Amino acid sequence: MNRLSPLRNPLLLGFDEFERTLERITKASSDGYPPYNIERTGETRLRITLAVAGFTRDDLDIQLEDNQLTVSGQQAAEDDREYLHRGIATRMFRRSFVLADGVEVSAASLDNGLLNIDVVLPQPERNIRKIEIGGDTGEASGVTVDTKGEVQ
Repeated sequence: MNRLSPLRNPLLLGFDEFERTLERITKASSDGYPPYNIERTGETRLRITLAVAGFTRDDLDIQLEDNQLTVSGQQAAEDDREYLHRGIATRMFRRSFVLADGVEVSAASLDNGLLNIDVVLPQPERNIRKIEIGGDTGEASGVTVDTKGEVQ
């Protein structure tokens, strides 16, 4: 049985890319490693914190491609240590976050085994336009008036 997406409602126009993004997130790995937090640090600021104990700056890579932020880590080859117990995970990882349009990555730092990535959210901008109704011919006039009353 094929589930119909709620975004396929005929009243929702132009949400195809949004639907593809949701599908990509749903199919993403549900692996819980490394654990992470997302916290609000200001009205328009967020911080993503990943627990990356045992990884150095050289072992970590942060990339932003279009609207996808990807953090990956891979440690260098093992040395000749002999572990009696090894409870600190040091496996390779890849964690992705999908960012909304306009979200900017402002900084990244590694402190005490925690990788902090700061992002800035865009200020929402209201866009209100009045659409003028054309004559009896059924054609729209194409003239719009902005919120200040100026013709565009």
